[in-house]
Amino acid sequence: MNDPNPTYRRGRGAISNPDSRYSSTIRENFDDGWFPQERSRLTTTVTRDSARSLLTRNDSPDIPFEQSINAYRGCEHGCIYCFARPSHAWLGLSPGLDFESRLFAKPEAASLLRRELVRRNYLPKPIALGANTDPYQPVEREWRLTREILEVLQESRHPVSITTKSALIERDLDLLAELARDRLVQVQISITTLRRELARQMEPRAATPDRRLQTLSRLSMAGIPVAVLVAPVIPVLTDGELESILARAAEAGAGRAGYILLRLPLELEDLFREWLFTHVPGQAEHVLSRMRDAHAGRIYRSGFGIRQTGSGPYADMIGQRFRLALKRLRLEGEFPDLNTGLFRAPRIKTGPVQMSLF
Repeated sequence: MNDPNPTYRRGRGAISNPDSRYSSTIRENFDDGWFPQERSRLTTTVTRDSARSLLTRNDSPDIPFEQSINAYRGCEHGCIYCFARPSHAWLGLSPGLDFESRLFAKPEAASLLRRELVRRNYLPKPIALGANTDPYQPVEREWRLTREILEVLQESRHPVSITTKSALIERDLDLLAELARDRLVQVQISITTLRRELARQMEPRAATPDRRLQTLSRLSMAGIPVAVLVAPVIPVLTDGELESILARAAEAGAGRAGYILLRLPLELEDLFREWLFTHVPGQAEHVLSRMRDAHAGRIYRSGFGIRQTGSGPYADMIGQRFRLALKRLRLEGEFPDLNTGLFRAPRIKTGPVQMSLF
């Protein structure tokens, strides 16, 4: 398959690296004909993030959790549709290629979490991992921050929910199975499409669709409550797969399901538009037209209650199809609430302890 864009890099989701909305200057590529454009090799770098706190809290009425942890900023999976891309602008970096190649890790994450959980006024509520960037993205193999966080949560018997599209979560089956026995964990596996080639273009460094279904099955067989999250539902490109994704997930052992319509906030609109006209130019305008149908003539609206599902006839049709499929596949039930009654403050590790003489 020939690259339709001379600057497109295989293994990366974004086509370009535009300046962020906070940049004081704007740069544009210009070919003067003197030298051919060459694609430089784009390597992933990880910078230590010296964070002072770890828990992020929110009171959004359309988000099912009040606190979350993101041990990484940026995500090497490179999903072109990721609504977290614009957050890289806060670091003075591009939501484009920078987001998936210039990452930040919080090596003190587990220690910071311990300090927050031992506060006298701490009230245990489920913590979400994967609310912004994937906790099991490829760099987790080396940094193991998610594993260390889960060890603290397991020690303190603290409830946690996890959203991922990575098979790496299977590494932590031992911790997850133990948490599941006390109703302390739920997992959502995100699946966008069942088509391997489309997935490779949209989410180049994430697990393949079949591998995610295998992971879902293994989690379910280990007794871990697992759901499928059809996210995002992309008009024209993937909306026709909604029922088949749900059916395959139900066969694999999913106990419930959810969906989110494609979200295109801030710089993400231009990045996704560029991806569309590079990879699926014949369908690009149709996709954007459907997005406008779901957002009252705009590409995206950020209001509570509509940002994740849209509104209008097209959005209503997606919702109706989803509900009918849930009923047919018996996925309409809810998981029991996570257990907050077993929480105990973790120990604070202060270094080696001198042994007593007696």
